[in-house]
Amino acid sequence: MARQPLSYLWRLAATGLSFLLFGLFGLLLGLIVLPLLRLVPLAPDLRRRRSAQLVGFAFRCFVGFMRAAGCLTYEFQGRERLGRPGQLIIANHPSLIDVVFLIGFTPCAGCVVKTAMWRNPFTRGVASAAGYVRNQPTDAMIEGAAAALREGQSLIMFPEGTRTTPGRPLEFHRGAASVAVRAARILTPVYISVEPLTLTKGQPWYRIPPRRPHFSLTVGDDMDISAFLANNSLPKAGRALNEFLIRRFSAFQTYNS
Repeated sequence: MARQPLSYLWRLAATGLSFLLFGLFGLLLGLIVLPLLRLVPLAPDLRRRRSAQLVGFAFRCFVGFMRAAGCLTYEFQGRERLGRPGQLIIANHPSLIDVVFLIGFTPCAGCVVKTAMWRNPFTRGVASAAGYVRNQPTDAMIEGAAAALREGQSLIMFPEGTRTTPGRPLEFHRGAASVAVRAARILTPVYISVEPLTLTKGQPWYRIPPRRPHFSLTVGDDMDISAFLANNSLPKAGRALNEFLIRRFSAFQTYNS
């Protein structure tokens, strides 16, 4: 009985240390490493790719540290199919660090992220150097994301726009579907579950679960966008695709609840 509280306290301390290191390395990347990379004579696209590679490496290290410290376990099935040119990767968003997993394990990934990242000193330099797309205003986001896909980037989007509220039905904004029908060569879902839930919407980092959480990420089959485009305008195709995505991810959520 005495070992369980000690295990909990260890995970609490290790989780706090993990996020402290994450913030420090974000500053190091944004203020020193990535600015130095800008001084290297590289083409803009190659510089973005190198920056994205560095960010992905840092995120993998973060996940690896949390696993080694006993904060979490994870499995990531099908990750070798991520990172293809023009691939739009869409995922549900149960936990704060979903994006860390996806960016960490998708080669040279771009991502649509909250505009607040450009106001945060820990993330501003990283988001800018890696060429991430701001999620606001919506029209500019759609154009920016579509342009990234046309350039051959692989791009990560969370259609919910924020973390899932536990116990509530999924609500997808149409932005991801609108981007998909306009520019995606490949549309690939990633289904994420966390048991027990942790780092959910509105939950502080120190509210850790009683046992170590397990993250399960599964890359689903590529989705056929052409069926939604047939004889439909882009807005209508986007709405139809968005409704399909809600049904598909809701079924996954129901199955795993």
